[in-house]
Amino acid sequence: MKILVTVKRVVDYNVKVHPKADGSGVETANIKMSMNPFDEIAVEEAVRLQESGKATEIVAVSIGVSQCQEVLRTALAMGADRAVLVETDAILEPLMVAKLLEALVEREQPDLVILGKQAIDDDCNQTGQMLAALLGWGQGTFASKLTLGEQEIEVTREIDGGLETVALKLPTVVTADLRLNEPRYVKLPNIMKAKKKPLETLSPGDLGVVPMTQLTTLKVAEPPKREAGIKVADAAELVAKLRNDVKAI
Repeated sequence: MKILVTVKRVVDYNVKVHPKADGSGVETANIKMSMNPFDEIAVEEAVRLQESGKATEIVAVSIGVSQCQEVLRTALAMGADRAVLVETDAILEPLMVAKLLEALVEREQPDLVILGKQAIDDDCNQTGQMLAALLGWGQGTFASKLTLGEQEIEVTREIDGGLETVALKLPTVVTADLRLNEPRYVKLPNIMKAKKKPLETLSPGDLGVVPMTQLTTLKVAEPPKREAGIKVADAAELVAKLRNDVKAI
């Protein structure tokens, strides 16, 4: 079984982001970047499936600028066998990413695609669902547990009411949620070995896809600061303020 797993380069989750002075986006110059945490969970799950003997090859994929090689090398150090970078400077929206991944899936012919459920930079949570729709495959989103069989996979999903388990025929698309696993610490010897693993670079044109955008960012700004609260003497004063000042009742 071949597994294709996606990784995205984002601002590190420990970094507090700030908008650019002109409001055109988020400042990324001289900012620490790392692998999207949900994608890290996806890579870990793929590696565990391989270690259990249920997968034979793991292909890590990233789409973006040349610096995305950094997160691909991290995926290789975690246990992926080879990597593919679709290099582009274009602004990537979920549908565009899904179309590029669709072309890669047709090229690689994996049995299972695992993505992080969302990226922490745009929080769109759309790419996995769009990819499944484009491919005509089943999808198991927000996965907290995977049980892989011969021709199907059981996915335990986190939903508002608790947990839901669905059985999907392979090939299929799965998106990883926070509680699926805890990613391993990458050791130095594995980092050194990752430098020798193959990393292929493609362009969108190589996949027959033309980058295009459908959304325009008007402005990125800090949220307004919350005003300090006030204390009331008793319940009667609270009700009066809610009725007269806030107009909540």
